[in-house]
Amino acid sequence: MMETLHFLIKTPAMTHTDVFALSSDLISALLTDMRLRGVQYRRVQAGARFGLHFEARPGHAYFHFLAVGSAVLRTSDGTVHALAAGNAVLMPHGGAHQLLSSADMPAIGIDSYQASPLGDKVDAVDACPSLGMTPGTILFYGCMEFDLGGMQGLGPLMSEVMVADVMGQRYPGLAAILGSMKSEVCSGRVGFAGILARLAEVAAAMIVRGWVECGCDHASGLVAALRDPRLARAILALHRQPGRNWTVEELAFECHSSRSAFAERFQATIGTPPLRYATELRMHLASQWLGQGRLPVETVAQRLGYASQAAFSRAYKRITGQTPGVSRRKPADGGA
Repeated sequence: MMETLHFLIKTPAMTHTDVFALSSDLISALLTDMRLRGVQYRRVQAGARFGLHFEARPGHAYFHFLAVGSAVLRTSDGTVHALAAGNAVLMPHGGAHQLLSSADMPAIGIDSYQASPLGDKVDAVDACPSLGMTPGTILFYGCMEFDLGGMQGLGPLMSEVMVADVMGQRYPGLAAILGSMKSEVCSGRVGFAGILARLAEVAAAMIVRGWVECGCDHASGLVAALRDPRLARAILALHRQPGRNWTVEELAFECHSSRSAFAERFQATIGTPPLRYATELRMHLASQWLGQGRLPVETVAQRLGYASQAAFSRAYKRITGQTPGVSRRKPADGGA
């Protein structure tokens, strides 16, 4: 009981401005760490009746933008989402799904259609019954490598399907991005394929930001910690200085709490002890730097505050199950 009182007494009163600033910092940290790297983009035109099937792609996200027409999105569990022109959808888990003109339409694998190159990683697919038919539906989709960086714990909490309602307050500014996408999809101007790919990545990031800003649909775990100023300060400190040799006492001080009260609250909310969380964060960053950045093992060890390459290698293998050298030799591009 005394520990609880100590925790409450030492926590300063938070104003609305303080909470907003802290939340903004955390969202900025999330977006800075987040990586959306397209491995495949396609501009698809279809007739009045169509059915497209998309295979599951673990570790990736699907992004769909319906520029013209209407469609039904059906997930693997049978859930149906009605889509209208101008709608955007992010599927952060890369689950199998179908896009259909109506719920009773059979679906054909998207990869079974012939694709014509439009630009780097961008193809055109014509699913109309005949080449002379005016398309009733035009959509642009992307399959992206999706990495939340140090905020990877948010991934499992995300909905399977995020449909962006650009008329609501969750996604301010997204309507302008999607409007630009529609213009590029329909105009076919020089260089439109590359511009579409970049706009798709921005739109997907804005959907994730809106989800976080609106409380992550009241999910638990790490989200609860991010919304708790007494824990959020420690998480933000860890992400800002991952190479610092943090102690539980130092993290508790960031939160104006006693050591035992902080450790207990952190464990209960996130499900892992503070120093374990710190180590997993370091190893996740190390994996990125080794794999995508191709940094030398010694450089990564120094960046993350390890006194020796051997100490870093032991910690890396304990958390990831493989040596840093193996991670560094893996292909950086997952490919389509």
